[in-house]
Amino acid sequence: MQRTFLNHSSICYQSAVAILLVCNVVVARDIHVDPDKGNDAATEGPLKTIRQAIRIAEPGDTIHLLPTVYHEYAGFYGKQGTPEKPITLDGHGATLEGSDPIDVTLWSEVKPDLYRCENLMPALSDAILQRWFFLWNGKMVHMGRTSKGPSKDFKKPEDLQPGEWTFVKQTAPAGQTEPAEKSSQVTGAFYLKLSSGAQLSDQNLRVPVRSAGVQFGGSGKNHNAHLVIRNLTCTHPYNDGFNIHGHCENVLFENIRAIECGDDGISAHETAEYRVDGFVSIGNSTGICDTGASRTSYNRVFIRDCLGFDLFFLDTGRYTLTNSVILSSAVRTLTLVGRDDPDQPCSLTMKNVLIRRVAGKNEVRVSRNSRLDASHVTLMGLNFQATGGEVSLFDSLIVSAAVQPASHATYDYLAAENTTEEPLKPELLIWKDVKWTADRNCYELQSLRVDKTFFTPAQFNQFQRLTGQEQQSKWISSVTAETGFGADLAKLKQSTIPENELETQRVRTLLP
Repeated sequence: MQRTFLNHSSICYQSAVAILLVCNVVVARDIHVDPDKGNDAATEGPLKTIRQAIRIAEPGDTIHLLPTVYHEYAGFYGKQGTPEKPITLDGHGATLEGSDPIDVTLWSEVKPDLYRCENLMPALSDAILQRWFFLWNGKMVHMGRTSKGPSKDFKKPEDLQPGEWTFVKQTAPAGQTEPAEKSSQVTGAFYLKLSSGAQLSDQNLRVPVRSAGVQFGGSGKNHNAHLVIRNLTCTHPYNDGFNIHGHCENVLFENIRAIECGDDGISAHETAEYRVDGFVSIGNSTGICDTGASRTSYNRVFIRDCLGFDLFFLDTGRYTLTNSVILSSAVRTLTLVGRDDPDQPCSLTMKNVLIRRVAGKNEVRVSRNSRLDASHVTLMGLNFQATGGEVSLFDSLIVSAAVQPASHATYDYLAAENTTEEPLKPELLIWKDVKWTADRNCYELQSLRVDKTFFTPAQFNQFQRLTGQEQQSKWISSVTAETGFGADLAKLKQSTIPENELETQRVRTLLP
């Protein structure tokens, strides 16, 4: 029998390798954050802030929040897990609150029931003011202003009614200019009008002091990657609920909510790449707004009561929306806007999506250098206008919707004024340069137009010949007997619409 002997140096070498392998095994940690009992300086037990938890998190770690309210934001700046071991932030139903109560000592009564404050925020800009609101006894007061829609001018303080606010800019003296570094800053005073004899301390007034609920930033080697953020609500920041800037990749948002944010519910910028599975967006200026060269995918989205836009996709990005429900009352429902480069169109893919207009005429608009690829989509009470680009539309419905008087916009914004009791019967308009590819669709229309040519229901076959499309499509007088077209409402009720929304009379009356 042949024997093999290991010398002392070989044994030492193998032992050293074994020790290194053990040391390289990263033990995933559970990091808990308790805003009341936590301590950021402690080596054991819960931390106090989300900021510290994110700072120390390593690949494979999970940050656990309590199902309570946190008065801070979650900032990710160049944070990276690994493909096998992502860093997870699990909110467990937590809320990131963007507003704080006003400090009544900063306000002075300048006239009976009229209060003034010059230092409400450490820094202001026109962009912040455009998004600004007060929370007055739990209600957002916008004063007819929002970031991505038409906005009313600020009122004069003497014209305010009880429960209203305004802002008066401080202008530089004649002949004096601001330094360049301060040119974007705005100074001035906020004003609040109370009911006669009311006390400011009894008004339950809050102001948005944080810009976002979840904030991403970073590029190059310091980008965000391999992250999971789930079971979290962001509410009342003056900007976005989920504001994703810079570059990120392999990021998953799961079961998240953006409620009453000053700007977008969620917004991708630059070259952000992420997936969303389960998103509720209610009472924001815009439900979803993605820009730049971002790549985003949304599944199981529910949107209602937006102000400026429900859906807004821009630039050269690639976007996907599936299994979603949008109850539209914003100034604009769905808009695609491309850049000047035709080789990089703004692209949106939609499948199994229901968009129902609640009040006021509006449209789905596809513009130049944009592409919409839609199948099994139901558009109710919405005009469809393709002014350029490409449209692919299959197995879908474009039909009328009755206006529900009890379904007017919840918030005090311009969309609440654009109401009508007339049925919203769609118009379909295809401009001359549009590439239209479509079939197996049902249309219940007020009018159908291609360039300058109008078609009646009896002339639908002429439309088919002109476009060379839609051979199995039809123009119908009623949608009640049609099956197999449009979104799968049963699936959407089961997987997308929140249970508490399905239980409300308001939502039930809006679903077909």
